[in-house]
Amino acid sequence: MAEPDTPLMKTDEEWRQQLTPAQFEVLRQHGTERRGSSPLNYEKRTGLFSCAGCGAPLFASDTKFESGTGWPSFWAPIDGAIETTVDRSHFMTRVEVHCTRCGGHLGHVFPDGPAPTGQRYCMNGVAMSFAPSDAQ
Repeated sequence: MAEPDTPLMKTDEEWRQQLTPAQFEVLRQHGTERRGSSPLNYEKRTGLFSCAGCGAPLFASDTKFESGTGWPSFWAPIDGAIETTVDRSHFMTRVEVHCTRCGGHLGHVFPDGPAPTGQRYCMNGVAMSFAPSDAQ
C-alpha cells in the first residue's frame, strides 16, 4: 500500500474492482452525481470528509455550509488535500477539483462562497466518505 503522501496509481480495472459504478463514474471519468442525491449533502455532524477512492482527508466539517445547490459544499479544503485544473467541457470554463493523492475528480470550485475564503467547493458526495469525530 502506498504511503499517505505518495500519489496512488491504479489501472481502470483496479479502480472498477474497488469502487461502486457511481463512484467510478465520478472519480475516474469526471462525472457528476444527480443534484440532491447524496446523503452527505445533509450531513451535519462534526467529522471529516475523505476521498472515497483513497481515503485521503479532504474537508473538515467546520468548513461545510448549505449552498442550496444540492451538492455538499465547503469554503476551504484541508491544506494540500486537493489540486485544481481548468475544465472547459460543457461549453463553459470551470475549475475542477481533484484529490491530490489519487487524482480522483471530486467536483468544482466557484468564487461565490461565504467568508472567509469566498470559495464554494461544490463536491460530489459519492466521491467522498464521512467519518464522524469520536467527540459526539
